[in-house]
Amino acid sequence: MKKIGIDARLYNQTGVGTYIKNLLFYLDKNNSSDFLYYVYLLKKDFEKIHFQSENIVKKEANFYWHTFSEQIGFLWTLLKDNLDLVHFTYFTFPIFYFKKFLITIHDMTPILFKTGRASTKNPLIYQIKHLIFKIVLFLGLRNSVKVIVPTKTVKQQILSYYGERFKDKIEVIYEGVSYHLFEEKKEKQTKKEFPYKNFFLYVGNFYPHKNVENLIEEFSSFDKKYSLVLVGTNDFFTKRVESFLKKKNLKNIILIKDLPKEKLKWFYQNCLALVHPSLSEGFGLTLFEAAYYNRPIIASKIKVFDELWGKNYLSFNPKDPNDIRRKIKYFIEKKPKFSYQKILQKYSFEKMTRETLKLYKTCLNY
Repeated sequence: MKKIGIDARLYNQTGVGTYIKNLLFYLDKNNSSDFLYYVYLLKKDFEKIHFQSENIVKKEANFYWHTFSEQIGFLWTLLKDNLDLVHFTYFTFPIFYFKKFLITIHDMTPILFKTGRASTKNPLIYQIKHLIFKIVLFLGLRNSVKVIVPTKTVKQQILSYYGERFKDKIEVIYEGVSYHLFEEKKEKQTKKEFPYKNFFLYVGNFYPHKNVENLIEEFSSFDKKYSLVLVGTNDFFTKRVESFLKKKNLKNIILIKDLPKEKLKWFYQNCLALVHPSLSEGFGLTLFEAAYYNRPIIASKIKVFDELWGKNYLSFNPKDPNDIRRKIKYFIEKKPKFSYQKILQKYSFEKMTRETLKLYKTCLNY
């Protein structure tokens, strides 16, 4: 039986973690016995994750991404397991791995939006890390048998940056709504627990390319009967936004850190709209979450959103703060309606998993 390794070390990270969780969930749910899968997990996740299928085997690989141990320890682990194919689910991988593999590149943001503000390191360290990123990404493109990207936009960005030579090996496989939303039970939260009303919602991290500070700046001029709720992780960039809010003394903008997923549902269900001002995305999972709860989307007019959503969202120029304000004001006054049913039917993680499995078979000439 052919052995396929799946790199799941980022299982509990945002974004990439959602991708990995859904890939493994649907692989386990609809599994065939064609292959034996080795799923590589960090030590802290190993005991928490379980699979029903006998041909999915957990393997401990306590080697963090962007580290020397990844390049040596994880490399040695993979070689010892003598795999027929490895799926690296993130751009970072052991660059000296010489056997057959495919790789998922989720976006080109770190290359296309090189600001230095997206790192806590000093400028020299940042420059070195950025160079290493470019080299590792290039080696992944060059040495893999196939490359998975979530949109045509990301594929075009790669080809524009690295050239047309990788065109035939890049496969566009769309993502969708995470399975955990389908499995959620009815929540018991009340307005006593969450006293917010008339609020717009942002969900995501606060990296500079997310453009949240521009959103905050423009929203501060709105009537105080409207609020903006920002939901994100607790990290360096969150603290910077927190300081920005305190400096501006903005009372109608609320920052909520590390909100459990089961409680995030209430915010989606009760917000006026999701606002997403990002300058760059590979796919934009939070927009699909909002659409699942049938909430209006107000978001950046960038190529990836035009590709996925067409005219089914209210768009603004993310580089023009005045346009952000104008479009939110337009939404308040006109209350436009959007239909997401066809989009949600078109894109799904279950379909993504089926297409990924087909790609495994193609890579193995199965």
